[in-house]
Amino acid sequence: MIVAEINSVAVILGIREFWQSWKGVFSRVAGYLAHQFKVGNAEFSVTTLTGGLIILFLAVTLSRTLSRLIERQITKKAYLEPGLRYTLARLTQYVIIALGALWALKFSFSIDLTSIAVLFTALSVGIGFGLRDIASDLAGGFILLFERPVRVGDRITIGKDEGDVQSINLRTTIIMTNNRISIIVPNSKMVKDRLINWSYGDPRARIAIPLKVDTTCEVQLVTKTLLQAAEGIDNVLEDPAPKVQFMDLADWSNDFRLLVWTNRPRRHVQIRSDINYRIEKLFSEAGLKTAFPLTQVRIRDGVLQFDPGGKLIAKGKASGDEAEKLESSDEPAGTGEVDSDNDDGDVSAADD
Repeated sequence: MIVAEINSVAVILGIREFWQSWKGVFSRVAGYLAHQFKVGNAEFSVTTLTGGLIILFLAVTLSRTLSRLIERQITKKAYLEPGLRYTLARLTQYVIIALGALWALKFSFSIDLTSIAVLFTALSVGIGFGLRDIASDLAGGFILLFERPVRVGDRITIGKDEGDVQSINLRTTIIMTNNRISIIVPNSKMVKDRLINWSYGDPRARIAIPLKVDTTCEVQLVTKTLLQAAEGIDNVLEDPAPKVQFMDLADWSNDFRLLVWTNRPRRHVQIRSDINYRIEKLFSEAGLKTAFPLTQVRIRDGVLQFDPGGKLIAKGKASGDEAEKLESSDEPAGTGEVDSDNDDGDVSAADD
């Protein structure tokens, strides 16, 4: 018992001696940490800077936590659409980070909000001159979040790229294509450029399928066959009903257009493919032919023949004097016409 008491007294005396010897060191370190530095009207120390960083870290952590809570729990119970849920979560995160940054600046540099406003004004001027593209992307991000012309989950086509919107960040928008390739698009491009949003507004969309038909085909049969091709296709609506339009009497074709409606516009590529397969099958059964451009070749003199390799050649050309006469005359001495007529590549030659 006596030995234990002696040991306790020895430990206490040891701690006291250690504190007495290191008290000066701790005091000097604390003095350095609390030393105030002054730059202009702003005063700061190592302690206040550390506290500001801790406040900013806590603000970022809190913003992410509340953002996930809003996106996954609160708004899911309120049965809000995914796009609006994402917008609310993002705005909450940005607001908390902005407030945390202001508080961290005030705590670190002991400046009021008026000075902070002047600082941000100066920064905005510098950004406007030196980082215009980035500032434009940031502004585009807020426009997308508030105006919501494009929402998360929408199917869009921008330029030659098409895909689903995965996320709308502060500076860029992520689009996932059917090939599972992520396309990163600046928000300013999403706001300024023309794009197609297949999921915006009315869920129904009309799909137009143009078709050029040979002029020898009967118009009524073509119309009936095209309407039949639209029957029974997945995701094609019966109301409004499919419709065929006779668009033009061209030089070498009759131009038609098949119009169908769908409530799954994001599937428009597959719908076109299914209908084209059906059109090809029904046209083959009905003996209808699609049209393609005809090529006319006019020969001043001679005849057309095929060489052993199947190549088209011209023989029996006129002499030099006759050629000059032919060039100076108003009427050609002979005309040969070559028409690419059918799919089997038949070629005919005729002299006028």
